[in-house]
Amino acid sequence: MKTLDEFVALFAEQFDDTDASEIQASTAFHDLDEWSSLIGLSVIAMVDEEFEVALKGDDVKNSVTVEDLYNRVIAKL
Repeated sequence: MKTLDEFVALFAEQFDDTDASEIQASTAFHDLDEWSSLIGLSVIAMVDEEFEVALKGDDVKNSVTVEDLYNRVIAKL
């Protein structure tokens, strides 16, 4: 199982223009300038590939921080 830090790094990889150092477990990712529905889909695909967990759009929408999203993924394992 991947750690929170590994999840944050994988999450940060989904962004092209946002520096990875700006993204931490406590980051409210919806507030990032680059956040979009397309990146949301990329995150869902990454979680499916890396964790074999099927996230729904509501899981992403209802998460505030990167750690919130990680906790949702872990809860589905």
